[in-house]
Amino acid sequence: MTQLTLHINGREVTDEVETRTLLVEFLRNQQRLTGTHVGCDTSQCGACVVHVDGVAVKSCAMLAVQCAGRQVTTIEGLAAGDEMHPMQQAFHEHHALQCGFCTPGMIMSAVDMVRRHDGVLDEHTVREELEGNICRCTGYENIVTAILHAAEAMAR
Repeated sequence: MTQLTLHINGREVTDEVETRTLLVEFLRNQQRLTGTHVGCDTSQCGACVVHVDGVAVKSCAMLAVQCAGRQVTTIEGLAAGDEMHPMQQAFHEHHALQCGFCTPGMIMSAVDMVRRHDGVLDEHTVREELEGNICRCTGYENIVTAILHAAEAMAR
C-alpha cells in the first residue's frame, strides 16, 4: 500500500492505495465519487473521463498513484455549488441524454474540448472529438447541439 495525496474537486485527499489501483477505481470505490462510470474497461467508451490538471483523461487507463500531488476534477466537482456548469445546463436544456450512463464522461470531454478549441467549435469538430465517447442510446444530435450551445455560453 502507498499513501497518496492529491486534490479532488478542490479538496486535498490523502488515502492508502495499492499501486496497481486505477484512478476510476480509486474515485468510485475509495472516494465514493460514483459519477465517474466504468463502461468498457478498455479505454474505448469514455464513460470514465475526468480532468487531471485541467485535461481530460480516461481514468480507467491511469493509475491513481500517477495523480499524486495533482488536481483531479470529476463530474461532481464541475458545478459551482447548486449552479450547474454551462455544459451540464446545456445537456439538460437540449435533452442530450437518455439513460445517462455516458453523460458524465461526455460532459467532461466536452468541457475539455471547448477549452482546447478556445470555444470555437463547429459540428464537424464536435463529432470528430467525440469519437472517444460512446453513447448507445442517442443519435448524438442533441449531444452535439448541447456542446455547441455550451461553447457559446462558456465563451461569454
